[in-house]
Amino acid sequence: MRHMFINGEFVASSNGGTFAVYNPATEEVVDEVPNADLADVRRAIAAAGTASRAWRYTAAGERCEMLHAIAQQLRANREALATLLTQEGGKPLVENRDEIEWCAACFSYYAEMGRNSRGRVIPSVEPTQLAMVLKEPYGVVACIVPWNYPLLLLSWKVAPALAAGNTVVLKPSEMTPLSTLLFVELCCTHLPVGVLNVVTGFADVGRELVVNTGTHLIAFTGSFATGREIARLAAERVKKTHLELGGKDAFIVTEDADLDVAVPAVAWAGLLNAGQVCTSTERVYVHESVAKRFTDNLVDFVKTLRLGNGMEPTTDIGPLVGDKYRAKVEDQVEEARRKGATILTGGRRPPQFDRGYFYEPTVLNNVTHDFRIMREETFGPTIPIMTYRTFEEALTLANDSDYGLGANLYTTDPVKVKQFYEEVKAGTLWVNDPLTDNDAGPFGGMKFSGGARELGEEGLEEFLETKHVHWEFEVAKKPWWYPYGKDA
Repeated sequence: MRHMFINGEFVASSNGGTFAVYNPATEEVVDEVPNADLADVRRAIAAAGTASRAWRYTAAGERCEMLHAIAQQLRANREALATLLTQEGGKPLVENRDEIEWCAACFSYYAEMGRNSRGRVIPSVEPTQLAMVLKEPYGVVACIVPWNYPLLLLSWKVAPALAAGNTVVLKPSEMTPLSTLLFVELCCTHLPVGVLNVVTGFADVGRELVVNTGTHLIAFTGSFATGREIARLAAERVKKTHLELGGKDAFIVTEDADLDVAVPAVAWAGLLNAGQVCTSTERVYVHESVAKRFTDNLVDFVKTLRLGNGMEPTTDIGPLVGDKYRAKVEDQVEEARRKGATILTGGRRPPQFDRGYFYEPTVLNNVTHDFRIMREETFGPTIPIMTYRTFEEALTLANDSDYGLGANLYTTDPVKVKQFYEEVKAGTLWVNDPLTDNDAGPFGGMKFSGGARELGEEGLEEFLETKHVHWEFEVAKKPWWYPYGKDA
């Protein structure tokens, strides 16, 4: 059993409780982890608080070298981390190896960002004054991360938080805590005691992290419903939140697009990690003149993809992470079927598996925005398709969503590209290159997707607050009681 890491020590839950972590491909227990209680959470927050002052005043260059060392440590342990990710999350091993490299790159990026001076000197209103804008850490940051990319989304928060001089208490999803515990163990070999802590458990653990007065910023990635509750609890305490709340991303394919490229691109964007990606393509809009050819080719392509255990090198798509998540996908597909959608391929549990939370990659058309599958986040291997006549109609359809995380366009027309990035309300827009990330480019959403930004300079700024220093250095010329006593 892997233990929590609090104040530089491996610890069990103070109540002795544990919970099991299951392999979604086999439904077998992988391991058990401590089920933290409120005393454990408070101990972790206190440890982070104690470490906060020394870490804040650690030279930026020293913090930089520690983050670079973490990046090297992650790369050296890539196989062990990727294996745990696959065993507890189901994502194919080859994809999890990539995830570890992305994590290491993120730590390296923020190591260098953290070297840079922050703040600025601003013009003073008189020659005997100095005015400065300072950027300083919040203190203790609570990071609550999901199960679909547990280490990458952890890195997007923890790396800039540490680079900015904050200390961290981390709560992984109860579905995928094992890789996070190993990850933190590796990180803490290069960090002072108490700077990074991890507690494992359920909603009560997350709630305590939000409401406890010892945390100063809450960084969360997950569902809109949970994010809204976090925002409510934090607002009652006037506490800063950093929320990324999922999406319902659109993918527009124009009549001039190269379908030989666009078809596998849509499949990749919709089915990566069995569709369990915040920026998964969940709505496809294809020009009516190419819709039949595009759809036929997409169905043929999807039928070649191989379902299986993520540990098998031949697997293209693994299972969903749990039965309740598969049930949600099934409910949306079944409702679409009842309302008149045509299931072109998939739409069922694969008969070759008697265990595991598998669901066939599914392509369907004859859908409208009245269907839940076109309005609610699905988070599963589905690709629903609608047709459009004009590009303006496609843009309207893309914007017809409560969410605004990302959107895709495939076209060879630069005029359409300009219309797309000017008019679509989403935080990240991909043109002819779906779901790529750039550590230097901000990631985040609009509308119900939340307003936080991760990565880039903006990702560092999220973990810094602003202070204005106004310094009058010729005090004798202007006593504190000026102007009331100027004639005395």
